[in-house]
Amino acid sequence: MGGMQVLEWAARYPDRVASSIPIATTPRHSAQQIAFNEVGRQAIMADPDWNSGNYYGGKLPGRGLSVARMVGHITYMSDESMRQKFGRRQREDQGIFEVESYLRYRGSQFVDRFDANSYLYITKAMDLFDLAAGQQSLTAVLERSKTKFLVISFTSDWLYPSYQSQEVVNALRRRNQDVAYIELTSKYGHDAFLVEVEEQTEIVKGFLHRVTKGVNRR
Repeated sequence: MGGMQVLEWAARYPDRVASSIPIATTPRHSAQQIAFNEVGRQAIMADPDWNSGNYYGGKLPGRGLSVARMVGHITYMSDESMRQKFGRRQREDQGIFEVESYLRYRGSQFVDRFDANSYLYITKAMDLFDLAAGQQSLTAVLERSKTKFLVISFTSDWLYPSYQSQEVVNALRRRNQDVAYIELTSKYGHDAFLVEVEEQTEIVKGFLHRVTKGVNRR
């Protein structure tokens, strides 16, 4: 959602956004992205404790929210990162695989810090977002922007694959707008934007130095 907001601000306020760094995002969700979000929503709504959203003051729909988080977390990783992190190792004390134990832990932790109804509304808002809604093309919606763009994607990110970032880049280049694009090699899937910090830091520093050079900071 953060990346979607970055794109929306650059398009909606073309004279007010000097620089924009959309990382591992998309101008609109694909059918696959919508499908994963829908599985999470259905898991929450299938929990009897969800009670059509009227669970405040009662038992929280923790089982459904936990499953939603587990599904989401799978999409943030890659086959390689999961293979290296877990392989087929088992927890002998529990009789389950390491990856199962990890997902259950992640799901249970999420229940303590996130609201189930918020999950429903936020994921639906992301699914409904379309940067070019009502416009003929992405090029048309971005052509008034005076923003300087740095677009970053990751090779192993199958949740927000590079072709979606490239779609934004191509739309900007059709109007010769200021855009740099980097696809970083990473094994961490969508989580790469949180893990590959050092390389991103150097790239972002260089970009911001270029776009702010000579700017009056008074």
